[in-house]
Amino acid sequence: MPDLFDAYPLSAGTYHEMLEGQGAVRGHWQPLCAYLQRSGPAQLAQRQASLTRQLRENGVTYNVYADPKGADRPWELDLLPHLLPAAEWQQLAAGVEQRARLLNAVLADIYGPQQLIREGLLPAELVYGHNNFLWPCQGIAAPEGTYLHIYAVDLARAPDGRWWVTADRTQAPSGAGFALENRTIVSRALPELYRDLQVQHLSGFFRTLQQTLARLAPSDKDAPLVVLLTPGRFNESYFEHLYLARQLGYPLVEGSDLTVRDATVYLKTLSGLRRVHAIMRRLDDDFCDPLELRTDSALGVPGLLDAVRQGRVLVANALGSGVLESPGLLGFLPAINQRFFAEDLSLPSIATWWCGEPPVMARALEQLPMLVVRPAFPSQSFSPVFGRDLDPAQRQALAERIQARPYAYVAQALAQLSQAPVWQAEQGQLQARAIGMRVYAVATAEGYRVLPGGLTRVAAQADAEVVSMQRGGASKDTWVLGEAAPQGEQWRAQRTIGVAELIRQDPYLPSRVVENLFWFGRYCERCDASARLLRIILTRYLDGDDPLALQAAVELADELSLLPEEGDLPGRLRAALDDADWAFSLRANLLRLQWAASQVRGKLSRENWQALVELQREAQCLEDGEADFGERVDVLNRLVMSLAALSGFALDDMTRDEGWRFLMLGRRIERLQSLCSSLAAFLRGPAVYDQAGLEWLLELGNSSITYRSRYLAVAQLIPVLDLLLLDEQNPHAVLFQLKLLVRANQRLSEEFDSPRDPALALLAEQLRHFDLRSLEHPLFGNASVQAVLAGLADLLQAVAIASGELSERLALRHFAHVDDVSQQTVSL
Repeated sequence: MPDLFDAYPLSAGTYHEMLEGQGAVRGHWQPLCAYLQRSGPAQLAQRQASLTRQLRENGVTYNVYADPKGADRPWELDLLPHLLPAAEWQQLAAGVEQRARLLNAVLADIYGPQQLIREGLLPAELVYGHNNFLWPCQGIAAPEGTYLHIYAVDLARAPDGRWWVTADRTQAPSGAGFALENRTIVSRALPELYRDLQVQHLSGFFRTLQQTLARLAPSDKDAPLVVLLTPGRFNESYFEHLYLARQLGYPLVEGSDLTVRDATVYLKTLSGLRRVHAIMRRLDDDFCDPLELRTDSALGVPGLLDAVRQGRVLVANALGSGVLESPGLLGFLPAINQRFFAEDLSLPSIATWWCGEPPVMARALEQLPMLVVRPAFPSQSFSPVFGRDLDPAQRQALAERIQARPYAYVAQALAQLSQAPVWQAEQGQLQARAIGMRVYAVATAEGYRVLPGGLTRVAAQADAEVVSMQRGGASKDTWVLGEAAPQGEQWRAQRTIGVAELIRQDPYLPSRVVENLFWFGRYCERCDASARLLRIILTRYLDGDDPLALQAAVELADELSLLPEEGDLPGRLRAALDDADWAFSLRANLLRLQWAASQVRGKLSRENWQALVELQREAQCLEDGEADFGERVDVLNRLVMSLAALSGFALDDMTRDEGWRFLMLGRRIERLQSLCSSLAAFLRGPAVYDQAGLEWLLELGNSSITYRSRYLAVAQLIPVLDLLLLDEQNPHAVLFQLKLLVRANQRLSEEFDSPRDPALALLAEQLRHFDLRSLEHPLFGNASVQAVLAGLADLLQAVAIASGELSERLALRHFAHVDDVSQQTVSL
């Protein structure tokens, strides 16, 4: 085959997924290869680029620790799927089912009678020495005997074509969500091929997961509330947590969102506490309960283990299931399976020697150059050591360490990974990469059901022999061919919803999410106000034709703490723009905005998130230390436009639920504080009657166009104040914001039956009755104009203070739940 396949290597001693030993294309790969030839390099490059763009638009990320991109590292997905014929898959799936059943039985024994340890089939050191063996879980029976609700196994194909198990994932298996996202994107990139090959769908697996958790949850015949517990956005697979929560219809919660009262788990919502019946956890075992497990954990739920012990909540997978992830167990599983089920394991493990047994250790030391040495427990902090890479002295030192603490080491045969084709757009050719595959199983009432596909992981480099996402690897969609189900990838709802069950408010909205929506709104306004004022100062500084207007703008920025106190003006401006270490800089506030947005990502539409991605891209331009002030003005212009887009999404793209209400409350409080503080400082400053000063004040209040279209005149004090203070039709006027804020606060007081605070309403009345005619003449009664302006400034400052106090009361009542109203329990 010319072109695409010319540079494709066929190395001896390696199983090639696409090619047979003589270079012929395997039968189940032939349709794909023909499709690639018909498409040609240009079209394939276009499809790969489209696929990559869609991943970024969807915000699919995977955090690689110590990677400069951090939590924003895009997920890597190859255009070409990994293909498996139906007959091969049936045998593989049967082996995965058998293994899941076995490991579930082992867990039941470890936390029950411990017969395996008594009979010598399972070394006590591998169990009791493992930091994920949880003594407080001993004796806790799982509903229907199911400890492993979700199981994953890492597989590698040997040179002879057989699949071998390299690791079991029993604690909180990750990757199924990424596999579903991969399927959605690749099936759209290759729609004809996907249809013609009759790829088996993934939907049934996730529907079964929903049914299993609902069936096993102790719900007392009520509709069970299942939540997905995440350690937070810094976890490497946080996107998957968010994605699965959306797909499964579960609230995504962190430990702080849950509380335990009387051995019952509750979700803290705006309306009060709602009982949680099941928790699908993505949190490691010992972090789940700081009361009985790891005391320094800030991620878990105090009292969770007691709620499990009392049978008041289901945790999937069962707490303590991580003990089975020790590679030292692999060599003992065949005998254990014979003991329990009187049958051989159809899916063998890679050759593994736990060095805690003297004869086994001696054999492992003899073959050390051909083995890889791994830690037996996760508490051992060292990377796998390849014996072949060590010189004699290093090998001897390793042997001595193993002999000193043999129970802590496991030796394994080197896995000769199979290779599959990946598309390299730069070269316009196919290249071979080592792959491994992670396959998933979910518990059912009849046994285990295997996901028809999985997450195929691809080595980062052509010569790499280790497949690891943390080492920069990529992924593939896994297609099991034939016998496709008639329905699509989306699954139907679990039950029929009648008119009486219609819901128009999110009943499970965590208080933490609402708090972050509130601050998301505040930081949007804070960044907008800061960007506008800094743009005003920069443009006046660059023009240099009105020193008074520049001085007034700088004094206002000083009054609002938007400029550092020390240094010359250019240096202070640069720090105010891009010094992320200075708390009041625009860059620091943009980072806080991004943080708040990341916490509420599940409430934002795809388009809204894209606007945030674009905003982040613009914000990174502030880090360019060589950019001059003219270029920085352009950056500020783009930032203001992006922030305006976010404002538009808030008004037009979000359902008017409680989350939206608090987002808008945050925006209004911040805008009111900013307007009042800025106007108060301006009225006390030197540019009250300066035309240029009044013009930039209109610009700061985003009302320049309105003023010009109304008055066709230069800026003057009285009409400017009317527009920015008293015009209830101007969304950037103080009275407009006050009116909406007072109304929203009254509605919250009525809804939550909390005491009203009339402070803002009284201040609004005072402002509404302010008479601008007092500024028409040098004297009005016995008061001078300066005294009137000073009094107006004091009133505005009082409004700013009152709005800040309202923010604090909202936080205490609705976010911290420290009063009686917010701690009520919602009956179901």
